[in-house]
Amino acid sequence: MTTTDAPFADLTAVFVNCTLKPSPELSHTQGLMDNAIAVMESQGVQVDVVRAVDFDIAPGVYPDMTEDVPGGNRSTDEWPALAERILAADVLVLGTPIWLGERSSVASRVVERLYGLSGQTNDRGQYVYYGKAAGVISTGNEDGAKHVAMNTLYALQHVGYTIPPQADAAWLGEIGPGPSYLDEGSGGPESDFTRRNTTFMAWNLMHMAALLKRGGGFPEGGNSRAAWDDGERFGHPNP
Repeated sequence: MTTTDAPFADLTAVFVNCTLKPSPELSHTQGLMDNAIAVMESQGVQVDVVRAVDFDIAPGVYPDMTEDVPGGNRSTDEWPALAERILAADVLVLGTPIWLGERSSVASRVVERLYGLSGQTNDRGQYVYYGKAAGVISTGNEDGAKHVAMNTLYALQHVGYTIPPQADAAWLGEIGPGPSYLDEGSGGPESDFTRRNTTFMAWNLMHMAALLKRGGGFPEGGNSRAAWDDGERFGHPNP
């Protein structure tokens, strides 16, 4: 495959599916995520796929909940190894079903553990998620897609991810009991609105990640935690 055939071959992405269903159960959220994955892979992106519920992710906001942490320790925590896969990727896409208008409990736990790493810094003294792009995919049979995207994208940018335009995509079935995205006759895979938004999200994530990676990361200047701790104030007036 040539560079022209794979313009984003230098990028990696991790898709974290926060369904409540363990493998190998059918995940409608994964069904929608697979479309974005296909778009990225067609452009040369190396994609890693994670189903978070398959891992023993301890609750908490520390990098490793088996270590000496306030409130006690857990005997097991598979988050540290999973976090390495997430930190290695240029793009993070968080997928979640919608329950009671909110992202899943699994998605909230992943966001909390991402937050637990947000105090770490890169070699520029910037927060560790600087220079990476993120987006959100959601599916459900009730309202809440924009609410889920709003809350989750805010959390991701707050810890340091860069959010490009149109960084979310969703499919919502008829409110109440009814077919889910992959069910026969749902109309989900054929929805032009969802197909368009999923495609735009995938491309905008690739564009943003490429701009950041090929430009040497997020620009340095006024955003180094290390420099701030050393007394630099980047133009902020003295109190």
